[in-house]
Amino acid sequence: MNSINTTARMLRLSGEDNVLVAAGKIEPGSPIAEGVRTRQRIPFGHKVAARMIAEGEPVVKFGQIIGFASRAIEAGDWVHEHNVGMHDFERDYQIAAAARPENILPIEEQATFQGYRRASGKAGTRNYIGILTSVNCSASVARFMAEAATNSGILEGFDNVDGVVSFTHGTGCGMAGSGEGFEVLKRTQWGYSANPNLGAVLLVGLGCEVFQIGRMKQLYGIEESETFRTMTIQDTGGTRKTIEQGLERIKEMLPIVNRARREATPASEITLALQCGGSDGYSGITANPALGVAADILVRNGGTAILSETPEIYGAEHLLTRRAKNQAVGEKLIERIRWWEDYTRRNAGEMNNNPSPGNKAGGLTTILEKSLGAAAKGGSTTLNAVYEYAEPVTEKGFVFMDTPGYDPVSATGQVAGGANMLCFTTGRGSAYGCKPVPSIKLATNTPMYERMVEDMDVNCGDILAGVPVEEKGREIFEEILAVASGKRTKSEELGYGDNEFVPWQIGAVM
Repeated sequence: MNSINTTARMLRLSGEDNVLVAAGKIEPGSPIAEGVRTRQRIPFGHKVAARMIAEGEPVVKFGQIIGFASRAIEAGDWVHEHNVGMHDFERDYQIAAAARPENILPIEEQATFQGYRRASGKAGTRNYIGILTSVNCSASVARFMAEAATNSGILEGFDNVDGVVSFTHGTGCGMAGSGEGFEVLKRTQWGYSANPNLGAVLLVGLGCEVFQIGRMKQLYGIEESETFRTMTIQDTGGTRKTIEQGLERIKEMLPIVNRARREATPASEITLALQCGGSDGYSGITANPALGVAADILVRNGGTAILSETPEIYGAEHLLTRRAKNQAVGEKLIERIRWWEDYTRRNAGEMNNNPSPGNKAGGLTTILEKSLGAAAKGGSTTLNAVYEYAEPVTEKGFVFMDTPGYDPVSATGQVAGGANMLCFTTGRGSAYGCKPVPSIKLATNTPMYERMVEDMDVNCGDILAGVPVEEKGREIFEEILAVASGKRTKSEELGYGDNEFVPWQIGAVM
């Protein structure tokens, strides 16, 4: 952020910008730059032309192109959908040009949190029993089991168990038994089974579905154990018997899961999912850059930060390819961008279908503008790997996972990849939580934070009042450590997370 004009509360984000951003509602005739006054009312978070912009000329914010003037824009004009359009333009990928070695702290100097050490060697931040479903046909039974376990009193005395939660979804049958869609579901299911925030898993199916539990167990070489059990409604004898037998298995798991104890664990064991939703004109100015600072601190402590939402880095991907570790990583990110361009064409869509109406009301005009702000969540360190949806994340440091921009679907892929913490920035006020992974909500502006204080964990809006982005990033990192150690987030207090398991459905429904 280069400067703030305190008279008219206008923000200039880069010396190359030809637009300014309103840090409050600006009335017509307000001075915003030397010799320039606003010609219309400028809403909170929206843009105003700092000089005349000719028709067809790039509109520049963050020092980057966010669109093109669809007609001549006078100095002082409100700049938004009515006078800005988008078309493709060449981006210089410069793969690996900005990659640099990472200065990782020695383990004895790394920050720590109180985590649950698992037999796999990974560390959890929560200790749930999860009921997974192979198909939508077993969703109700799984939900009935979780509700019965929660309401029957069987959890009493097991204070180290965070709860029993069902992860239900709308697919698993009516699909091909191979190919892209099947592979995505397979990775998602087994990724959740292995997530370190689950102390035990019960997998429930119907029995005749395409996604066969037995086939998956054989494929992954998984044996049943005291913390992993499976059953199907058809083999067990129907709904009532399946619920009863499922509850018995949960009762057997409870003492085992309850044995887990929190212990001092290095921050290198944190895998942080980076998310944004309900973005506004301040997302790329306050919360996202501050989260990027926190991600950089985590990487320096040996941890992992996962940036995702491929449609929401579209137009900013060249900033990430420059940070790629090597040519292969950079080319894989570009390949995923090309896949999305083809995917949207096949489905009669376009990449600029995003931003949403709420994003636009908050001041975001094009996907290019939204993407530049969204990419800021990824901080500044080297991009070490690019993963497909729900692939296990094995590299440390900053990585990218290909996911849709829709928050629940994107976060589901990150959790399946191994995320045990999640930070979620929002400007409009997203209502979201994520079991089994705690979600820290970061507000981009103070008015929304104050309006929705029961949902928001951290206010990043005070950056507009002068709090340094670096200081806010350190505050977020400390909050990550506290929540990883057991502090409950606002979304956990509200009970969110039971309906946010949403695997990505690709391909024909048959």
